[in-house]
Amino acid sequence: MKQPVRIAITGAAGNISYSLLFKIAAGEMLGYDQPVILQLIEIPHAIEKLRGVAMELEDCAFPLVHEISLHDNPFDGFRGAHYALLVGARPRTKGMERADLLEANAKIFAEQGKALNEVANRDVKALVVGNPANTNCLILARNAPDLNPAQFCAMTRLDHNRAKGMLGNKLGVNPADIDGVCIWGNHSPTMYPDLHHARVLGEESVTDYINDSWYKDEYTPRIQKRGAEIIEARGLSSAASAAQAALDHMHDWALGSEGSVVSMGIISDGSYGIAKGIYYSFPVICEFGSYQIVQDLPMNAYSEKMMQRTEQELLDERAAVEHLLPAETATKLDSISRCERTGQTQFDSSNNQGESYYKASRIC
Repeated sequence: MKQPVRIAITGAAGNISYSLLFKIAAGEMLGYDQPVILQLIEIPHAIEKLRGVAMELEDCAFPLVHEISLHDNPFDGFRGAHYALLVGARPRTKGMERADLLEANAKIFAEQGKALNEVANRDVKALVVGNPANTNCLILARNAPDLNPAQFCAMTRLDHNRAKGMLGNKLGVNPADIDGVCIWGNHSPTMYPDLHHARVLGEESVTDYINDSWYKDEYTPRIQKRGAEIIEARGLSSAASAAQAALDHMHDWALGSEGSVVSMGIISDGSYGIAKGIYYSFPVICEFGSYQIVQDLPMNAYSEKMMQRTEQELLDERAAVEHLLPAETATKLDSISRCERTGQTQFDSSNNQGESYYKASRIC
């Protein structure tokens, strides 16, 4: 049997985690032969509730669960973690402006970034689920100077899955029969669900089966505001679908997307003219435990306009929290580049101080 890996989850007593944890424990994230150690993290006053979740995990008698531990701070909870799912975040409350939300979350994710930097496994993969996910991810990475910025992602897989699900319903096909859908930009109402490169049943272009007005005036706004639509209908925010998206994201990042295009909020390396230093959703293919941006997709004027709009929102969000970020990491994320030969995003962490004997650029 494989050695167990450590998976840390923040907000572990919340609704999203309640749907997520049992799937991870059953082997849906890393495979049915991979034992796991679950390191569950909550704020102090929610520890007793978290204990109840742990009891239920115990009662399921999952054969892959090697250990469960409960923590009320990230410095203990992230210790040795190979994977970190940052689900917990400060929610937006009535009367709170977006700038206030950004500042409140900056304090949370700054501490978590420092904790990951100090105690997590050096190859940790960290996914930010808590909103505003892209800028929370930026804050996290800026506070982890010893880790590769490519080890952090913001979740836009929920938007990606929504885009495929609604499109499959429109076309009368299974979402698995659709590939090439992608989400550009921020996980917010400015995100751009791009169907111009999508194909159905491996051959036919999706745009041959939809009209422009439905795509721009009905489909796109509905994807952008789907979270609000669910709250209106259900009385609660998305939980099960968000959990499934987090699981899908980490599964593909760790084990590969088998050639399928998926969407991930990653550090921009300048591809498609997007500014470096922000976490922006790109279409990627995952393999070798890493991801690679799909390059050279033709862009029309509409796509460029939509991509620039969501880019500007992320630049504005970065400016709003810049005063809360460590000055010494201001240029760190700009060192991301793209290998011209492979198209792989790469980052020089300057860890190797001795003579370089061999280096391949297939993966980060």
